[in-house]
Amino acid sequence: MHDVGTSVQFIDLTLMSILFLFVVGFIGGLVSGFIGSGGAFVLTPGMMSLGVPGTVAVASNMCHKFPKAMVGAYKRWKYGQVDLKLGLVMAASAGVGVWIGIQLQEWVLAKWGQAGSNLYVSLSFVIILVVVGGYVFFDAWKTSRSGGEEKVSPLATWLQSINLPPMIYFKTANVRISVWFTIPVGFATGMLAATIAVGGFIGVPGMIYVVGAGGLVSSATELVVAFVMGFFGTIKWAMHGQVDIRLTLLILAGSLFGVQLGAIGTTYVKEHMIKVVMGSIMLIVAVSRGLAVPRYLTELKLISVGETTLSIMGTASFIIMCFALSFGALIILGAMWKAKRAETAAKKAGFASI
Repeated sequence: MHDVGTSVQFIDLTLMSILFLFVVGFIGGLVSGFIGSGGAFVLTPGMMSLGVPGTVAVASNMCHKFPKAMVGAYKRWKYGQVDLKLGLVMAASAGVGVWIGIQLQEWVLAKWGQAGSNLYVSLSFVIILVVVGGYVFFDAWKTSRSGGEEKVSPLATWLQSINLPPMIYFKTANVRISVWFTIPVGFATGMLAATIAVGGFIGVPGMIYVVGAGGLVSSATELVVAFVMGFFGTIKWAMHGQVDIRLTLLILAGSLFGVQLGAIGTTYVKEHMIKVVMGSIMLIVAVSRGLAVPRYLTELKLISVGETTLSIMGTASFIIMCFALSFGALIILGAMWKAKRAETAAKKAGFASI
């Protein structure tokens, strides 16, 4: 296998692309602090929409993830939402997943080049975003119809009833389950994080539907897992020259503001709103990445599509990506404003009754 780093081309940065990356970072951080997914499912496609190669987008995203995740995890730990033991147990198997995922990425890049890597990243995004995003959104809709009260999934209830040593109790999540059932969730989280820089939308639903933790604890605890994965994944990617530190610093600058605001937002909204935001953004981003697939297929000479058509689809992909970012930010900030207003009104009513 040749050194994958030798063929990497870093993009030229203009004032507009710098501003775009800062805004993408801010909204990615906002989403990350709110739903605990790392926000990478908007950051990686956002960078790729500017022409950043898939592996560089994944690697640079991972590099910015661990300091941002550390800030978000600490912020939400102070709110009592982080189950540190669950996070560390998940991170152990996630580390193995990260290592295998990076090996797979390097193999795809060496065999099919950058176009093949971009296609692999984009198809992975579309498939997982549609499947996971659709299910999470459907579950949020069911929870909302039932009055917003979260219930433990039947699968998690069944797994918790199986006494398969070693059993472990997670205090903050209030869950007792076999360590063996946390391993596949952690491994899948790490594998996906290394493949497309997104582990949270497997990790968070995994903790909710498999382990049985609540949405609030799961989204907060995922930030601990993201920190560990991001740290070790960055070292591995950097050894192959895939990390563009310029992109990393730009999105990190924006995301450090956003992640704290998003974390604050979790204290004002009902838990099912976290799922609504996650599912909505996933489905919109899936459409954006799907429109980019024909270009990579054409570059690999698997199909033939005219340049005009590809250009139109590329523009549409970028516009939809911007819409997804704006939509996610509006949902989060709108939910925060609505909840804060209700809290203020309740306090005023309380004072008036004294």
